[in-house]
Order: sequence, then structure tokens, then C-alpha cells
Amino acid sequence: MTDHEKTEAVQLTADVVCIRGGDILTIERGWPPHLGKTALPGGYVDPGETSRAAAARELLEETGVRVTEDDLVLVGVYDAPDRDPRGRFVSVAYRVTVPESTRALAGDDAAAVRWVPLAEPGDMAFDHEQIVSDARRPA
Repeated sequence: MTDHEKTEAVQLTADVVCIRGGDILTIERGWPPHLGKTALPGGYVDPGETSRAAAARELLEETGVRVTEDDLVLVGVYDAPDRDPRGRFVSVAYRVTVPESTRALAGDDAAAVRWVPLAEPGDMAFDHEQIVSDARRPA
């Protein structure tokens, strides 16, 4: 079989680095993989949806934080073949800054939400530590 004959199902997701002051908003994963581990809010891009729209929707569904698509700034595209144990997932990551008064509540598949230091987010699921590191770079 030649390389061009090989196929691989690819799932598209979106993640958000939501910054409030010197902290970022994280979720505790309520589902495998990485059940109970800290992660960025995010999830699947639905059919007919852009990654930017999915990022805003997932942030709202998982944390109750509402932002517009225009508020989101591209951080990067993450496509390492082994970044997700479920298979091939490509994620488009965005950064958004929200007011200091912003509150978050766990929803959807988030077991909990926490504001953690942007400079030291801790051990995170998937490649989310790399995404946070990249989000700290000036735009």
C-alpha cells in the first residue's frame, strides 16, 4: 500500500485558553480519557461549524463563560498524531481575555472548573500545557 492510499479518520476540536488577570480557566475532565485530570475547555467542532464558533460554544457549555467569536485570538493548530489516546485529533486553540469579575460554573462534561496561575497551570491532559505555554507568547 502506498502512502497516498492510507487513510486515517481525523477529528477536529477546539480548545480555549481563557485568561482572567494572571489566571487561566481550567476544567476537571468528567469523562475518559484523562478522567479527573485538568484540561482546557474545549471539544468537538460540530458539522457546519467553524473552529472559532466551536471554541466559543464549548467555553460557554463547559464553564458558563460567554465570549464572542471575535474575542478569540488564534494560538495555534495542534496535530501531533499521538496527542489524544482516542485517535487522531487536530485541535485549533484560541486565547481570550475576560474581565476580572468573570465567574465560571462547571457544566456539560466538566466535573469542576478552576482558575489556576497562567504561569504554572500544573499537570494537564493531552498537550494542553504546550497550548498554555504558546498562549503566553505575545500575539
